[in-house]
Amino acid sequence: MVVFPLVAVSAQGEASELSAGVSFGWVQAGTAQRLAMGPHAGLSWRIERDLLFKVHDQCSVVLPIQVGGAGVYNHTSVAVGYAWKSGDVSAGPSPAVYFMPACGSTLCGRIAGMAVGGHAQMNAYVAGPLGVSVSANVDWIGGSSLVLPGHASVIVVAGPVLRWSVK
Repeated sequence: MVVFPLVAVSAQGEASELSAGVSFGWVQAGTAQRLAMGPHAGLSWRIERDLLFKVHDQCSVVLPIQVGGAGVYNHTSVAVGYAWKSGDVSAGPSPAVYFMPACGSTLCGRIAGMAVGGHAQMNAYVAGPLGVSVSANVDWIGGSSLVLPGHASVIVVAGPVLRWSVK
């Protein structure tokens, strides 16, 4: 999924940051990639000079123009990371809730439920508060499913990033 996010990262130790944006790109569950778009928001804090704590939520809407119809994939992540003046990198667990079309090797259908997984993100600021953000989420989808025998979903996002600080 390609993202047009607004993410915040502070240059000082006691600041918190707010983020919001819109994403566009792909979600893969099973053998088929699905186009998706949707909003996301986040909050981050510097807990030490270079140590960062983040909470991020992204709701991806699978577009109804594809075979299988519309769907929703929402994940929330809690992460820790390392920050510097022109960027940051973070990783942590990411629970998700989903209702979307998916295809296995021989069968397509709808999947719904909750999943757990991991989230990793890197932001690099190249012109003041403007930069590039790249993140990936991999979730384990449990249960027994003929539609999704691989038990995994992947969301990959990249795009411009804008940061704001709140003291």
